[in-house]
Amino acid sequence: MHAQAIFGACLLINVLITFRSSPLWAKVFGSSTSQNEEKIDAQEKERHGVLLKKYLIVYLLATLGDWLQGPYVYALYASYGYTQHDNAILFVAGFGSSMVFGSFIGGMADWGGRRRFVVLYAILYALSCVTKHFKNFHMLMIGRLLGGVCTSLLFSIFEAWLIRAHADNKIGKKLLGTSFSTAAYGNSIIAILAGLMANKVATMKDLTTVTGSFHIGGYIGPFDLSMVVLFICGMCAMTLWDENYGDQTGDSEGETDPRSAKWYAGLKNAYTATMRSSDIFLCGIVSSLFEGSMYVFVFMWTPLLTNLKKDEKEELPFGLIFSTFMVCCMAGSSLFSILVSKIEGEKLGVGIFAVGAIAMSVAAIAPSDSIAFCAINLFEMCVGMYFPIMGTMKGAIVPEDKRAAIYNLFRIPLNFIVLFCLLTDMAPKTAFRLNAVMLTVATGLQYMLMNSRLSVKSKSSQPKKEEEEAVALTAPLTGDSEAEDIV
Repeated sequence: MHAQAIFGACLLINVLITFRSSPLWAKVFGSSTSQNEEKIDAQEKERHGVLLKKYLIVYLLATLGDWLQGPYVYALYASYGYTQHDNAILFVAGFGSSMVFGSFIGGMADWGGRRRFVVLYAILYALSCVTKHFKNFHMLMIGRLLGGVCTSLLFSIFEAWLIRAHADNKIGKKLLGTSFSTAAYGNSIIAILAGLMANKVATMKDLTTVTGSFHIGGYIGPFDLSMVVLFICGMCAMTLWDENYGDQTGDSEGETDPRSAKWYAGLKNAYTATMRSSDIFLCGIVSSLFEGSMYVFVFMWTPLLTNLKKDEKEELPFGLIFSTFMVCCMAGSSLFSILVSKIEGEKLGVGIFAVGAIAMSVAAIAPSDSIAFCAINLFEMCVGMYFPIMGTMKGAIVPEDKRAAIYNLFRIPLNFIVLFCLLTDMAPKTAFRLNAVMLTVATGLQYMLMNSRLSVKSKSSQPKKEEEEAVALTAPLTGDSEAEDIV
């Protein structure tokens, strides 16, 4: 595999795209300000800058705590002597927990307070890290269950808080995409740094038994570091963030105020709202299909590239490969910043899903590891564009009072997809073909959603056009200077 050459090419592309998307480009080349930027006043930009800094400090600490654990979860289980079957059970338990508990915990966050549940995320994830000290299957299972809940919280409440904070601070939706693209770009950088930090900590001390089943050192090190990061994350959320909630009205037909109802009322209301709105339903299916293909890719890229390498004795540079993935994600986030001012987000969604389907198809039939690697990097660029696109779309489509609950509802089919692939012991190439099919379906559904959203936007803008035309028609009748001269 030509991993170093491909990494260099991807890094160069990322640098060029990032430079093009930055304000430095306009200063160097004297480019004119875009129409979107012209409509944003200086005070709004200032409020957005302050809010974005507060959000990124907490969000990136939360993702750092998550990334630190990722590479060493199953390496730790293996070092404890657990078999691949045991690891599979623990893995499935995590996704099952996310699917079951995450489905209603989002609704609780909507009425209980998103900031409060961010703190809860930090506490529960830290407790999950504590369980890693014990060579005890039941204790590790508890840790996986807690981790599953935290995964649902990470992918719902942070985004829900940001969207509501934009509205509370009177920041227009034009800057929402900028917030999401900046967060996605930062997340990719954090992933690379987390890998380096975790590798350093994991090799500082050998795994040592303290007493009974309690251990320290070895692969536990990254989890201890994650606990520290999560503690700081929770403290920053409490000091930097204001509390915000969903708009609790409970006035819609068939819905109840979850504050005065049972614990599952939030989930019930989210389900009702999703089934009544074709836009919400389509948005949920599309996000589940794309993110499902993303998770399947995470599980399968290593065996795919390993099976395709020509020299069996060759060791694939997994660290360099992972870094290349993150660089491509960063390039995708920057590319979104460039294109979003010129193309509607719904149209961009159709494009990246189609390109993602092509990339997965090429990877599935690739004759060599280098070709498969290039195709996978193209998909990673689509991933970098996906999160700001989907975040912006969900911000406009999903109702505020049920936002976190509906976001977690979207993750139920996602978890079904992941569990299906894990439990069927699918071959790598078969998994990539499945990904290509899912992304093709997502492209078609996104096209339907695009038509629906654009028709709504055109109808909403029609009264404004009619008003402008009426003003233009009446203007000559009210003016008298030129008309009188002609007469």
